[in-house]
Amino acid sequence: MTLKTAIIGTGWFSKTHGDILTRMDGVEVAAFVGTSMEKAEKAAGRYASAAAYDHVEQMLDAVKPDAVYICVPPFAHGDIEHQLIRRGIPFLVEKPLAAELETPRQIAHEVSQTGLITSVGYHFRYTDAAARAAELLRHRKAGMALGYWMGDMPQVYWWRKQDGSGGQFIEQTTHIVDLLRCLMGEVDEVYAAFAQRAIQEQYEDVTVHDVGTVTMKLRSGAVATISNTCILPETERVGLTIYTEQGSLELQHNQLRVRELGEWVEYPNTGNPYERENDAFIHAVRTGDASRILSSYEDALKTMAITDAALRSAHTGNSIKL
Repeated sequence: MTLKTAIIGTGWFSKTHGDILTRMDGVEVAAFVGTSMEKAEKAAGRYASAAAYDHVEQMLDAVKPDAVYICVPPFAHGDIEHQLIRRGIPFLVEKPLAAELETPRQIAHEVSQTGLITSVGYHFRYTDAAARAAELLRHRKAGMALGYWMGDMPQVYWWRKQDGSGGQFIEQTTHIVDLLRCLMGEVDEVYAAFAQRAIQEQYEDVTVHDVGTVTMKLRSGAVATISNTCILPETERVGLTIYTEQGSLELQHNQLRVRELGEWVEYPNTGNPYERENDAFIHAVRTGDASRILSSYEDALKTMAITDAALRSAHTGNSIKL
């Protein structure tokens, strides 16, 4: 039986998932929903089987999809997820879960009450680098970690608005926070210092911070610091380095580098993490077996809570206990 999927959103991630889904056996991309019919038709036009809609409810009534992909900006979350939960439709949602914490808290509660299959787009978890690092850390003691997302500012209007994106740490650097949780465990306390240094002079009505550093105490006793900036002209560095008694592990977007006895050993990623993420979700929708999904909605809420705590700490000047 063909599994019908629908994609809400018309940006880069919607195309990424749409292209992967069309290459999967027995999967149909049946619909796209955009903020306008023009955007929806343009997105749907890439796929022979896809219809275009500009209202979520209308699409759900007409298409009756078996699964839905939510690829919308942070500020647009809430009603979409509630509609899918009421109808019992499994969904994969791109990070972050929202621009603030209360909305995903409500959604997570509803998901837990229904047992609905969900997945969140923390694709770093599906990389070879993360899997190999997890294996190595079973035999090492992680003492601390340094994470970083040093780049430029995405050129979409909502990104520079606090109520649009949540800010860089919530919208972008969340990937590094989630990778830290995945490999080193839960965070108990957060202290952050954020500032505006440059982008408010280049653009009007900027309300997000453009530099920040967050220090975390982990439940294990380890400590971590993750820093980010969006003032650079281009992305320079994204990743997480974990320091152990046997040497350091450096996770980058394309590889794991392991430092041992004064030498770096490189392990490149060989598979596509987005394909693995989709395979796991579609398998769960088909069979009910969600064991291959590496980030459920309820788990991703824990990452969101850390990034939200960082913002609150930066505003108050106090550390925040989770």
